Amino acid sequence: MDRVIEKKTWTTGKIAGISALGVFIIGVVWLFFFRDNSSKLYVQQNQVTIAEVKQEKFQEFIPVDGVLLPRNTVFIDAVQGGVVEAVYVEDGALLNQGDPILKLTNANMELSYMDQETRMYDAINNLANTLISLEQLKYTRQKEITELYYQIDKLKTDFNRKEGFYKDKLISLKEFEDAERDYKYALNQLNISLNLKRLDSISGVRQSQQINSSMDRMQNNLSLLKENMDNMTIKSPVSGVLSSFNVEIGETKTAGQHLGQIDIPGGFKVRANVDERYIARIFEGQEAEFDLGGKVFQLSIFKIYTNVTNGSFQVDMVFNGEEPENIKRGQTLQVRIKFSGETDAVTVKRGSFYQETGGKWIYVVAPDGTSATKRNIRIGRQNIYSYEVLEGIKPGEKVIISSYEPFGKKEKLIFR
Repeated sequence: MDRVIEKKTWTTGKIAGISALGVFIIGVVWLFFFRDNSSKLYVQQNQVTIAEVKQEKFQEFIPVDGVLLPRNTVFIDAVQGGVVEAVYVEDGALLNQGDPILKLTNANMELSYMDQETRMYDAINNLANTLISLEQLKYTRQKEITELYYQIDKLKTDFNRKEGFYKDKLISLKEFEDAERDYKYALNQLNISLNLKRLDSISGVRQSQQINSSMDRMQNNLSLLKENMDNMTIKSPVSGVLSSFNVEIGETKTAGQHLGQIDIPGGFKVRANVDERYIARIFEGQEAEFDLGGKVFQLSIFKIYTNVTNGSFQVDMVFNGEEPENIKRGQTLQVRIKFSGETDAVTVKRGSFYQETGGKWIYVVAPDGTSATKRNIRIGRQNIYSYEVLEGIKPGEKVIISSYEPFGKKEKLIFR
């Protein structure tokens, strides 16, 4: 007997199809919404350098190479050019002010000196003779006036006598008039001589002043000539130690050429070259320091040379307090010029990553240590040891600080 077979609603095939469709839909949803779509790169963990982000004291500074120099130095230059005839001391000698160092000879200069000296002495003698002539003229004029006074006295007496004789009709009118004429003539001559004497006196004073002034100038010129000749022997301008002195007999030295220097005892200074990028941040009184023999010595900038040469400028620093023992001129020191005081900051150790990122991002290692993810950060100050991180990472996190060049800016690194 036939019976009706009921058709099943959930067949094995139908269930299998629905299951497959569900798996497909879940896969699509995961693919588009839940899968990590960031670019990845597998790297060997031992090929990267990892450092921990720290909260610590931070100070901004730059390292420079400083050279020890005497604090006070006097340079020795050749005032006149010539050939080295004699050398009296050697480099490193302890000198007193005025001690001879070397002697130069210059035949042309010596001949010129003798010629000028002769001409000046001739001019001085001529001027001296002119002064003598002025004095002689004064006495000649005085003698002339004295003679006139004598003549007038005689003529006046003769005139008075003849005036009485004429009144008594004892002499002729001609004799009386001749006596009167001679007397008045002598008076006129006296008046002229007195006026000439006054003019000679005024003119003589002016000429004497001019002549004396000219003679003084010539004497000064002679002194300068002699001083120039004396400058052929170079002497120590101050007491101290002779340094940078390397002169041989027979060498030719030109006027103004540097011969050496005198280092005056009394402390050292440090001279350093600083990159021109920092010229606006360097100021007098700025602090610096260096390590030597297990101790830290403090310095401060007291002079800035603003001329930039080959991308750098120079500064001079002096010691604040104690100076190191057994230091020598020319010794090189590693100096740290400070730009700020110590402050609390979040820091990360310096590394090659900065060259690729410019300090704008960094790879932060996951807590489980299996991967590292790219994260934006902001870096502030820096020194030779570390960078100050203003935002983006926290103390205790770990970051990759080695070069990022092999990673091609991947979003995520997975360690093998």
